Amino acid sequence: MIVFVTGVTSGFGAAITRRFIAAGAKVVGSGRRADRLAVLQAELGGNLLTRTLDVRDRAAVERCVAELPPEFAEVDVLINNAGLARGLEPAQRADLDDWEAMVDTNIKGLMYCTRAFLPGMVARDHGHIVNLGSVAGEFPYPGGNAYGGTKAFVRQFSLNLRADLLGSKVRVTNIEPGMAETEFSVVRFGGDAARAGSVYAGTQPLSAEDIAETVEWVVSRPAHVNVNTMSIMPVCQAFSPFAVKRQD
Repeated sequence: MIVFVTGVTSGFGAAITRRFIAAGAKVVGSGRRADRLAVLQAELGGNLLTRTLDVRDRAAVERCVAELPPEFAEVDVLINNAGLARGLEPAQRADLDDWEAMVDTNIKGLMYCTRAFLPGMVARDHGHIVNLGSVAGEFPYPGGNAYGGTKAFVRQFSLNLRADLLGSKVRVTNIEPGMAETEFSVVRFGGDAARAGSVYAGTQPLSAEDIAETVEWVVSRPAHVNVNTMSIMPVCQAFSPFAVKRQD
């Protein structure tokens, strides 16, 4: 099995890469931070091929895919993991640069990678696209505005891919994690580690390894089985009553 994973320099991506390498797969791991890619390469050895890549750059994505060496070129599984959240301000105070960064990565980057690999999968009549969405794509929360919107796109895009691919043996899965402790909140809060840590205080959130195990399980189902959407939360997280603002 040949697996292409985006965003492997931390969190879910690094854990997914380690898990598939341990299972005997060949992995192409991409990310923006070359120093972290080098560390991962040294750790995991020859079955890992690393590529410095910013998924927001359409030409770079197309070039990366076109230039994969033959032994890594026929990718069986694409894991669209690269993504981010920025800011938690209400929409009327949100930074438009933050909104654009989320759209460019979570939507456009995912589209670029999917479109680059999909023709080969269809031609071979074999493949699996795994998108990392979020429970924020289904359930709103204050400050989730553009982030939740981008993950709602991931949910609907994944379902529409299934509709387009009917008749082929290419599978598509959207995995939607809830609260998970990675660098996610550090990025969201602009590097404020203390604020990020407060998000998980007093909880037992999901780990990157939990999500990596889920991805491997989904991919390893029999070829006739497609897991469309999987929503995963820690036990400590659930749903609240509807919010109501009452007059004073």
